[in-house]
Amino acid sequence: MAEEYGPTFITVTDEDGREIVLEFIDALEYNGQQYQAFFPAETEGEDEDDPDNGLVILKVIHEDGEDLLSTLDSDEELDAVYDLFMESLFDEDDPS
Repeated sequence: MAEEYGPTFITVTDEDGREIVLEFIDALEYNGQQYQAFFPAETEGEDEDDPDNGLVILKVIHEDGEDLLSTLDSDEELDAVYDLFMESLFDEDDPS
């Protein structure tokens, strides 16, 4: 049995060349496609209320035997997957 030792972090580079550290939250499958959800890692001096500090959803693309993370193709895809992640995250917190 695998034990959980703490959060998993990844570093991605945005379109402006900035490195962003993300904390893995959850993964799910929707319409045959894998998606992963992350929150930006907290760093000193960042504004917690900044809208860019919300949930980050990336899809897993299988290319040349590797798993790569990519942005979603449309707002409709993002909305549908976001709703699934929210449902999943809040269902896990529901004690009933």
